[in-house]
Amino acid sequence: MHCERFLSILRIFGTTLFGVSLLTGMILSYVIGYQFIHTNDYYLSFGPYGAFLALHVLIQNLFAFLEHRKMKKYVSIPINLDRTVALCIAAYQEDPDYLRKCLQSVKRLTYPGIKVVMVIDGNSEDDLYMMDIFSEVMGRDQSATYIWKNNYHVKGPGETDESHKESSQHVTQLVLSNKSICIMQKWGGKREVMYTAFRALGRSVDYVQVCDSDTMLDPAATVEMIKVLEVDHKVGGVGGDVKILNKYDSWISFLSSVRYWMAFNIERACQSYFGCVQCISGPLGMYRNSLLHEFVEDWYNQEFMGSQCSFGDDRHLTNRVLSLGYATKYTARSKCLTETPKEYLRWLNQQTRWSKSYFREWLYNALWFHKHHLWMTYEAVITGFFPFFLIATVIRFFYRGNVWNILLLLLTIKLVALIKSSFAVCLRGNIVMVFMSFYSVLYMSSLLPAKIFAIVTINKAGWGTSGRKKIVANFVGLIPVSVWSIILLGGLIFTIYKEVRKPFSESKKKVLVIALSIYACYWVVFLMLYVVFVKRCGRWKKKEKYDMMLDV
Repeated sequence: MHCERFLSILRIFGTTLFGVSLLTGMILSYVIGYQFIHTNDYYLSFGPYGAFLALHVLIQNLFAFLEHRKMKKYVSIPINLDRTVALCIAAYQEDPDYLRKCLQSVKRLTYPGIKVVMVIDGNSEDDLYMMDIFSEVMGRDQSATYIWKNNYHVKGPGETDESHKESSQHVTQLVLSNKSICIMQKWGGKREVMYTAFRALGRSVDYVQVCDSDTMLDPAATVEMIKVLEVDHKVGGVGGDVKILNKYDSWISFLSSVRYWMAFNIERACQSYFGCVQCISGPLGMYRNSLLHEFVEDWYNQEFMGSQCSFGDDRHLTNRVLSLGYATKYTARSKCLTETPKEYLRWLNQQTRWSKSYFREWLYNALWFHKHHLWMTYEAVITGFFPFFLIATVIRFFYRGNVWNILLLLLTIKLVALIKSSFAVCLRGNIVMVFMSFYSVLYMSSLLPAKIFAIVTINKAGWGTSGRKKIVANFVGLIPVSVWSIILLGGLIFTIYKEVRKPFSESKKKVLVIALSIYACYWVVFLMLYVVFVKRCGRWKKKEKYDMMLDV
């Protein structure tokens, strides 16, 4: 016992020292600004900070590649059909077409005997259509439905403690005695919906799979995740490859589709190599039920800065698994399609909400660095502090009073984006990933300020995005984007003011013309490719009905 405690303290000290040393090194290399190589006029230079970021990209792609090679071995692994599985679907004001496709894909799952529990967040007449779709698709004679006027934590109008207890027991009994059941309950947010399914199931199944109501599951999605959990009993949770269902609806949804592939098949695949995937996504994930019930109450009652948390449910669920020392994995062999916002405002609000949960969970995650591989500490430091370095760099370059600095920044951003997208093209074997370089525009103009806004408003609650049946505009997300635009515009005006006061040298004119030409050529070429191939492909695809088995 004393030996284990000593080793734990030693690991805590070691990971803390490693994290602090890494961050200190990044700050020093950034502040000192030492350059390994540079041109005579410092038009181009390369220093320790740039070398570090380049090395990070290379290492991340290498381990992602190695993890994908390991995934191929699961083809030959036989599936254990003795395990019991429950699929929990969270629904909230869902688009009827998406919900119907979701349930149809559930019926096509190849793993036998899956129990399906769909919980609807809301019990008004406006929510009844979701229950009707469930009965229609799952079969009215093969499924059960129940309209609950309360939930596990809030009593309905005029309800006593005794009647609330009885109704809770009734819901539990319905879930345990039916293979397919849909429950409508009093509104309480996604975490309340997920808790109802977890609580009602109890320890009656071996594995619990989670899914959103806008998600189409591949027939082998469940089978492939079970394989991962069966092979290694130290793995507590596993996530799958989430693809975009409506990727051709707009340029926002298309760029989200290539970003999703990068996030799952490079970033999370790399994390999976070290057994520390930091977020098992809500549309497609699976957990050991025995493990889930060790922390389900703590997960539900999570508080931050004195308020109960109402977003970041999936990320905190993953963090709870990691906190117990269990590994979390990713498998690209388990796939699904899910809806993503096609409107800019809705996308921005979604990203802001995700950023809030990321920074909040980063603090919780840091408590368990010592229980996992050093990569978990390393990546948390890099991804957690990178936005602040980037913001400082952008402001510094825009307010130097030199137009070349602004052009150099824009060119560097595009170069890094093209390098990352080129790795993705090679790994995926699909040229469409070159458009990942477009996403850098969204990141720099919108997501970067949204991250700072998320930190400032981190304790604000809510779903963050509206239901898909009725899209509600929320203009709050434009505040950080507007402020960021004003800051950059101020820097641009300052630079123009400084530059017009002195004539350009011939060498500087030449450099500026070449840089502008390269930057303009990038946009002309890639916009033409987007219009000719992506838009045309989109029009062709949207005429077809999506079929998960064909699309992936």
